[in-house]
Amino acid sequence: MGRERTGRQGRGGPGVREDRGPVRYGPPAPGPGLPVLPELAEVLAAAAADGEPEPAGGSAALREAARAYWDRRGLHGGPEHIAAAPGTSPLVLALIAAHGGDVLMPRPCPASWIPQARLLGRPAYQVPTPAECGGVPDPYALLETVRRVRAEGGRPRLLLISVVDDPTATVAPPELVREACEAAVAEGLHIVSDETWCDTLHRPHDTVLLSPAEMCPDDVTVVSDLAGALTPSAWPVAVARFPDTERSAARHARTLDILTALGALVAGPVAAAAAHALREPDAVTQRIRRAAALQARIAAAAHRAVLASGALARPPQAGRHLYADLGPLRSRLAARGVTDSLELEEYLTARLGAPVPGGHRFGDELGALRVRLGTGSLLGSTPEQQTESLTAAEPLELPHVAAALSRFRAALDELR
Repeated sequence: MGRERTGRQGRGGPGVREDRGPVRYGPPAPGPGLPVLPELAEVLAAAAADGEPEPAGGSAALREAARAYWDRRGLHGGPEHIAAAPGTSPLVLALIAAHGGDVLMPRPCPASWIPQARLLGRPAYQVPTPAECGGVPDPYALLETVRRVRAEGGRPRLLLISVVDDPTATVAPPELVREACEAAVAEGLHIVSDETWCDTLHRPHDTVLLSPAEMCPDDVTVVSDLAGALTPSAWPVAVARFPDTERSAARHARTLDILTALGALVAGPVAAAAAHALREPDAVTQRIRRAAALQARIAAAAHRAVLASGALARPPQAGRHLYADLGPLRSRLAARGVTDSLELEEYLTARLGAPVPGGHRFGDELGALRVRLGTGSLLGSTPEQQTESLTAAEPLELPHVAAALSRFRAALDELR
């Protein structure tokens, strides 16, 4: 269980498309496949006439809404410890820059993390995850990685984790979260916990979810992209909650400086809609519950199709995606000219008609035949079909859902 430093991914050379590069190509987050909530559209439209820019880090109204959102989840603090940005990419980039040092992250990890560290010129090291989940590194592998990096002259300072994970759609068990966080803090690492998908649990009453900030309140910055469950991805906004310490106050100020330098400001109308969503009115909470329940059924059906093809995947527990390993189908794929995850990405994207990013986008080895399969596209191709999927008692029996699942199964079954 040694350290794994991120290496160059993708391919270069004549005739290779530029969008294959690790930075120029960024796979979108798994989409919800649902129409914009009308109540949020009305709030945004009402704020459209306001031409005043939001301040760096977000307005007082947006930060207060984020404070109350986290307060309802047991993470208490004031709005002065919160910063907002137009999406997690600039926010995490600013956090990495503000903290300094080398960055550690699990393997696999969200697609933007490696490029962000690379853009800043920071050494980034990936740590293996345990068999039961992704998003949080194995504690013993983490300790070994930290000690080896230091022995080689490195300066490990920051650990990025996602308790509810993209790309694996798993939820890390509390005991693993505790052990990994205690190991990180003991080694002097600050933790950035991406909790974007925490409101998308498929079985919220049966899943124990623990934020690292509950265990290590002085050593964890929490980040959440509202596109996970609260707002459309076309309205980019993410929020960060900093610890209430003098050291974090300095990092908070540095983060705001970097966001200002980047011009990474939340658009005013988007901020108004985001603040409304963070207050969690009935319409928003009902949409979140219905969407999660729908995805639980759709993702379970997609998971059954993956296993029936002979491929492997952990059961999805959250989000609107699953992470499949088609390694057992390697010989069949090779016969079709598919020998790595980049070729597998192109092969399945063409057959499914939706983005299927390969595992190399998430830091997995190029030779591993892994992909993230989104399930939002299975809910329908029009707002009317998507709304019907959301409200149906038996969504899997709807003709458009059944047809989409049939195409999904056929694309995998041809590899058996």
